[in-house]
Amino acid sequence: MENADTVDRGVCTCSWVSCAKLHATDWLSDVSDGGDDFGIVEVRFKNTRKDFFRNVNNLKLVSGDLVAVEANPGHDIGIVSLTGELVAEQMKKHKVTTVNGDLRKVYRLARQMDIDKWKEAISLEYETMLESRKIANDLNLDMKIGDVEYQGDGTKAIFYYIADGRVDFRELIKVLADTFHIRIEMKQIGARQEAGRIGGIGPCGRELCCASWISNFVSVTTNAARYQEISLNPQKLAGQCGKLKCCLNFEVDSYIDAQKDFPPSYIPLETEFGTYQFFKSDIFKGVYWYSKKGDAPSGLVALPVNTVKKILAMNRAGKKPEKLVSEEVDVSQKGEDTFLNMVGQDDIDRFNKPTGKHRKKKRRKSGRTSNKRNSRTIKLNKG
Repeated sequence: MENADTVDRGVCTCSWVSCAKLHATDWLSDVSDGGDDFGIVEVRFKNTRKDFFRNVNNLKLVSGDLVAVEANPGHDIGIVSLTGELVAEQMKKHKVTTVNGDLRKVYRLARQMDIDKWKEAISLEYETMLESRKIANDLNLDMKIGDVEYQGDGTKAIFYYIADGRVDFRELIKVLADTFHIRIEMKQIGARQEAGRIGGIGPCGRELCCASWISNFVSVTTNAARYQEISLNPQKLAGQCGKLKCCLNFEVDSYIDAQKDFPPSYIPLETEFGTYQFFKSDIFKGVYWYSKKGDAPSGLVALPVNTVKKILAMNRAGKKPEKLVSEEVDVSQKGEDTFLNMVGQDDIDRFNKPTGKHRKKKRRKSGRTSNKRNSRTIKLNKG
């Protein structure tokens, strides 16, 4: 069982970084007063599942230790991910499982026999997932089993599934228990949670936020895109889970604060020269662009929001300015690069362009043909 895949459990050869999802950095590890006297440790399991256990035996635990912890029933094997005072902060973010109002216990450091049994259970997870999908399909259940996690002692398995509505899986539990001879626990997860468990790389080029640090999923609406003046394109706004990207909520508060004193954009500006309607805006620069009604949007007029307020106040009073005059506002969209731009040095079509040697050859060839034509005309004239 040495070849069992334990990377998704956070077991890797790197001593300075963890391969686990939702990794927490212990920034108090080099502080002398931040010892392990808190009495509670954070233990991680497969993918993003974490829980907190009480160190009743006062074991000297450090991050990365394999421990046998209390489960229902039997015991489970997990990896210590955090110790010390930071565990209290993590308990505020993650859900804590209790038994009769108290935390479950850490039994001991995992023995070699425990580790061998744990790896044997891990090796059964993939085949169990495929077989359970076939069973659910045969029972015509509208659900998708996305992952299976075996308990460390191999007596129980958690089946993570996705479904749009409620699913009556009582018959499924009976068939799974008879097939695999284990205790079955069904746990429904959402699309965002499944993406966090699977992991991946986002369009920004970095690891998915749901797999790296997000633990509480807040609802995302299209209003967040509207506040930020983002085009409502479903293909660009949707993440790998098929839902709206969680990062749409990251900066929406800044945009809302910046637009508190902005005038409404749906009211046109009336002038003696004509009516101007709103075209676009630069929120952080505080600039509105207007175009004359009926004309092409090429001749845009940039106005600060304070000027727009004054014109709207004049229109409400029954007055009209002579015309809109663009004031001195910084509407430039391009700024100087403050970093070394290596991308702009090469042209993407540089390989399609002919080289200088080919140009010279063509020039020489054209010169020869012109000389031949001239010699022929001279001979004809002489003749």
